[in-house]
Amino acid sequence: MASEAPVTTQISRQQQAIRRPPVRFKVSDVEGCLVQDRQGNAVPFKSLYEGSKSIVVFVRHFLCYTCKEYVEDLSKVPREDLLESEVRLVVIGQSSYHHIESFCSLTGYPHEIYVDPDRSIYKILGMRRGETFLESASKSPHVKSSLLMGNIRSMWRAMRSPMFDFQGDPLQQGGALVMGPGPEVHFAHFDMNRLDHMPINWLLQLAGLKMLDFSGRSKIFDI
Repeated sequence: MASEAPVTTQISRQQQAIRRPPVRFKVSDVEGCLVQDRQGNAVPFKSLYEGSKSIVVFVRHFLCYTCKEYVEDLSKVPREDLLESEVRLVVIGQSSYHHIESFCSLTGYPHEIYVDPDRSIYKILGMRRGETFLESASKSPHVKSSLLMGNIRSMWRAMRSPMFDFQGDPLQQGGALVMGPGPEVHFAHFDMNRLDHMPINWLLQLAGLKMLDFSGRSKIFDI
């Protein structure tokens, strides 16, 4: 069994190298961790990638405006493409499972989604808590809102929430894995800040899927 993920180095949107800490972790350390589905049922993390290749995206928190807009673009990945390629697309948040339905309703996200309310997987994998910005980094192609307007909308949603919470630790950063079937990790990227999402088309390519046009047009590119 391959127990350690490959060391990966993130590159910029212009394909230029950016220095960042290498990603190192053992899949065996997290495979037994439990995540919760929309109904609060516990599911082993291992089951999300054991039988097929999976794109697993960890988001910061459900009130984060950059995560909302990123997941809105993830929702545009056609279910037919996933089924045809036998690839699973999974989003994992770190709130209570009670927030899943409202987040999916807000973003239109129709694919698999779970939560890790104790942030167990985030912690074991070594995902960053707090933000680091790189001078050479560029803005996520999936984030449309400005920092000011994004934060205002996030606070407004928090105030309107029945629980009035941030739906997760606001300092926690996310990441993305392409893994499976089995314990093999094909790619790993851990975000350094709220704008450091891995471009979705890169994840689709790594998983053997078609690239999409996220500019608002319905055009699809073949690899």
